[in-house]
Amino acid sequence: MSDDKSPNDAPALHRDQDAAAAEGHQSGAPWRNFYGRFSGKALKDSQRRYLAEDLEDLSPGAVTWEANPDRTALDLEALFGGRETWLEVGFGGGEHLVHQASSNPDVGIIGAEPFINGVAMLLGKIRKAGCDNIAVHPGDARDLMDVIPPQSIAKAFLLYPDPWPKTRHHRRRFVTQEHLEPLARCLKPGAIFRVATDIPDYVRQTLEEVPKAGFEWLASEAADWREPWGDWISTRYEQKALREGRTPTYLTFRRLG
Repeated sequence: MSDDKSPNDAPALHRDQDAAAAEGHQSGAPWRNFYGRFSGKALKDSQRRYLAEDLEDLSPGAVTWEANPDRTALDLEALFGGRETWLEVGFGGGEHLVHQASSNPDVGIIGAEPFINGVAMLLGKIRKAGCDNIAVHPGDARDLMDVIPPQSIAKAFLLYPDPWPKTRHHRRRFVTQEHLEPLARCLKPGAIFRVATDIPDYVRQTLEEVPKAGFEWLASEAADWREPWGDWISTRYEQKALREGRTPTYLTFRRLG
């Protein structure tokens, strides 16, 4: 689904689009149902200012089907001055993204997040940290992965994604082939893919589906999934999980090929 709608359009965007799918989108885009949230509580004045003043300058380039109907690949070399590129899918409030960018100034990181409140939170953190190696796509990661050049991403993160706990909703999870195959296409051979979740069934589905997309799980002992990565910063979603008695799991995969 294209991502150039305002938050006020979110209810309409979340409806099933079976009839429209048969006709196709007027831009030529494949019709993609989006089941998450585009907006939440009212933004603070400062957050509205961040969106108005900062977001456009942090764009990775033409991503949406309206802006890029030919799906021309992004120029990552120009975007980050030849630096290695990482990707975070669904960055939430942005604390991990800014932490990694601040800790790795020799790397460029693209973050994708359709939830506008989270985007606004990230922009505030970027201002405070002064990072110059972040690009932000405020929309569906599938649209972004369409235009990321093949085998160009060195590391990817999927941290505390929406669990969609009901069985009938498991197909909405990111760890399905609809999302994993495009991600695998974007990753360099040998690239690392990290997944963190506190939902046991999400772990199960991740371990089943990610290897099918061309990855190997890097684990030889329990500590490899029970202990966080050495450069980890605990996010607000993880802190909520811990308060509620859930146990985080940290999975590391490597792209084959």
